[in-house]
Amino acid sequence: MNKLLSILLWIGVGALGAAGFGVLALSRGETISAGWLVIAGVCSYLVAYRFYSRYLAYTVFGLDDRRATPAERLNNGRDFCPTTKWVAAGQHFSAISGAGPLVGPTLAAQFGFLPGTIWLIAGVVLGGAVQDMIVLCASVRRDGKSLGQMAKDEVNPIAGMAAMVAVFAIMIILLAVLALVVVNALRDSPWGLFTIAATIPIALLMGVWMNNVRPGKVAEATVIGVALLIASLFGGQWVAQHATWGPAFTWSGPQLAWGVIVYGFVASVLPIWLLLTPRGYLSSVLKIGTILVLGGAIVVLMPPLQLPAVTQFIDGSGPVFAGKLFPFAFITIACGAMSGFHALISSGTTPKIVRRETDIRLIGYGSMLAESLVGLMALIAAASLDPGVYFAMNVGPAILGTTPESAASAIAQWGFMLRPEQMTELAQQMGEATLLSRTGGAPSLAVGMAGILGGVFSGAGLGLWYHFAILFEAVFILTTVDAGTRVGRFMLQEMLGHVYPPMGRVSWYPSIIITSALVVLMWGYFLYQGVVDPLGGINTLWPLFGIANQLLAAVALCVVSTILVKMGKLRYVWVTVVPLAWLASATLTAGYQKVFSPLPGLGFLAHARSLATSTDPNAARMIFNDRVDAVLCLGFMVVVLVVIAASARECWMVAARRKAPVVNESPYVESRLDTVTV
Repeated sequence: MNKLLSILLWIGVGALGAAGFGVLALSRGETISAGWLVIAGVCSYLVAYRFYSRYLAYTVFGLDDRRATPAERLNNGRDFCPTTKWVAAGQHFSAISGAGPLVGPTLAAQFGFLPGTIWLIAGVVLGGAVQDMIVLCASVRRDGKSLGQMAKDEVNPIAGMAAMVAVFAIMIILLAVLALVVVNALRDSPWGLFTIAATIPIALLMGVWMNNVRPGKVAEATVIGVALLIASLFGGQWVAQHATWGPAFTWSGPQLAWGVIVYGFVASVLPIWLLLTPRGYLSSVLKIGTILVLGGAIVVLMPPLQLPAVTQFIDGSGPVFAGKLFPFAFITIACGAMSGFHALISSGTTPKIVRRETDIRLIGYGSMLAESLVGLMALIAAASLDPGVYFAMNVGPAILGTTPESAASAIAQWGFMLRPEQMTELAQQMGEATLLSRTGGAPSLAVGMAGILGGVFSGAGLGLWYHFAILFEAVFILTTVDAGTRVGRFMLQEMLGHVYPPMGRVSWYPSIIITSALVVLMWGYFLYQGVVDPLGGINTLWPLFGIANQLLAAVALCVVSTILVKMGKLRYVWVTVVPLAWLASATLTAGYQKVFSPLPGLGFLAHARSLATSTDPNAARMIFNDRVDAVLCLGFMVVVLVVIAASARECWMVAARRKAPVVNESPYVESRLDTVTV
């Protein structure tokens, strides 16, 4: 009877999801409710987790709870620490969910809501969640080794060493970019800074509670943490209005840069159970809770999607960013669909806290599905805006001009309407001086979220929800920075261990201090220079962010494909080769176009040439930046092509039985954990 009910239930879920997709497919220009996107997405996620993740866990990789994980075997209370699956999943979700699932879909909405929706759902089910889960499986079986080290061990020593250096360089770029987003979000924002700062002592209290005061009592720590977090949200509003405390928490860009740098170092050297894990778990509670409330509000209100399904900008003429639908939609939307940064977390902090192998299914696949839901909510928030407002906020003044009148005139040429007074009224509702040309995606996402949440919780003004949404984004990003810094430390320890073996011991305290300081100084330098100089530091490398991130994913999928072949799983290798083929083609095409496109708005070298006769005093620096970006982009592409070739050769040699498969897994050790998982 129970089996019959289960079958009927899953048939119902599948049919409901199919109905959602059917509405999207059969619409011919009429207005569609955002609720159908939520239904299509959630049903797809549920079916994928129930069936496909189970197939990956038990048929493809063969997860085994009887096998001790590195968290159990190497438990040292600092980096290796067995963690209950819900806390581990919360930490992993928080670490991978930076700005990407919020900002990427918002920017890609310039193509319309349909391309982003399809990529978010199909990309995560068949690609992103598969990558995260299989990389995590492979790292857990190898004592938590990093992606670069696995490439060296499993693919080819030379190609692997090149990949290690390239991956580490990309990691520094990604961390500096994310840290700059945090600084920009919290600059001159006492409310946001106070609440973000309050999460640190709250996390410390939760860590001590779960490990010393009441070991394993996750529910108690959750209640305490959430209560204090809510108090800090309201406290931040009080602080912002206070005559003394307001100025004290109003920090400039350089001050915030130093604060983030110091925090990144401290989070890297403290035991993982004390700060990083509880803070990530606490952040995930806020994130998932907010997204569930937002999804519920969408289902209740059924707001119409005001952006068209597909816009004329799929031809590459988009004003938000340059480039055609293929390949740039699949580069712009990374986190939420498929992201290389996730592979670094899945082979960094997370494999060292996995308590049981079967927990990987929830942590790796489930967390990525949750992040995709975040991306879908962000896309809906953007698509629910009036198209004129969306473009007025996300297009720069060089195209729109600096007045509402000039913006309305420019937007009218694209076929959308905007009343000049509309932007002034909206800014007043949100408590901002202006919302015109607030590029980057974050402000328009906040306005969309405020409009949806304000429609349900009408007691609070839109300004309150707008600032809550800005804070929500900052919490997302900072947890990625602290986890990423720790992962960078692990990577640097592995590389330095080839020169001086003691430095490769992950938990040797002198190595922890030295490598943490070096990693923080590297991304901290680019961050600080980017804060004080609009054309310097990480601003030089910002255009590489999307392509570098997706090139990482290609490397990760190459590595795990090779591992599957060596495990004797050749017939299952399609689960990683299919997303690899798609992502590599899209990313390498995007990289080629970014370097060699003759369009100054797209190609690095073309843009540099267009500035050759410019009278702009900053022209020389911009030309230098373009050339640096072109060289680095080509360098990263060459490394990825080398890894793909080496991986293909290794797989062919093993499959053709010209080389004995050598799987570099840690020896099997029977787990001594009790059979009950908390």
